[in-house]
Amino acid sequence: MKIAIAGAGAVGTFMAEDLAASGHDVMLLEVDPAIAKKVQKLLPRVRVLNADACEINSLSNLGIDGVDVMVAATGDDEDNLVVSLLAKQEFAVPRVVARVNNPKNHWLFNQTWGVDVAVSTPHQLTAMVEEAVTTGTLVKLLSLGDGGAAIEEVTLAADSPVVGKVLGDLELPVDATIVAIVRNRQIVVPRPDTRLVEGDEVVVLATNSADVGIKSLLIGSALGSEAPRH
Repeated sequence: MKIAIAGAGAVGTFMAEDLAASGHDVMLLEVDPAIAKKVQKLLPRVRVLNADACEINSLSNLGIDGVDVMVAATGDDEDNLVVSLLAKQEFAVPRVVARVNNPKNHWLFNQTWGVDVAVSTPHQLTAMVEEAVTTGTLVKLLSLGDGGAAIEEVTLAADSPVVGKVLGDLELPVDATIVAIVRNRQIVVPRPDTRLVEGDEVVVLATNSADVGIKSLLIGSALGSEAPRH
């Protein structure tokens, strides 16, 4: 897979090295020539290019229209939005992932700006803390696209309506699906005959409109409360 990453800071550099090690064709774009030169020596498997990812001509010369994924990973939210918009609108990059540095700006990172997936580290950390300590509460782990869908998780309490039932008997909302179950720190692949037990961490992919149905099914209409994370 061809991947372009804008920003050779700590985040961009780590991602580039990790993706290249997995066999992907990675180009890392850095506007500062001194940093680009230094990082290239550290990452021999990555093409580190001195280029301004916020300039349409620079992206065109680099052949961005041929990449599968663009990652806007700079330390500036404004730059990440510009990179995302150019990648999607001007070069039709299939997948655009953007880093959100300031959580207050998260609402901007949507499909209007060309962002398919927005990643906010503070929000993710908060979600992980909530996921680790909360039982019987629907926790939103990651928003997808323009925020209309999300990956959510609930740890089943003893009085959950679904404890003891098999997945094939559950009536999930139309716009929701169970994608994984974590049991005793092990991944259980969801199957129709998988029986849910107390303490299961149920991971659901769903649209926002399905939240009420999910809560009613997995928690109980009078139990729990959603802990929204951006």
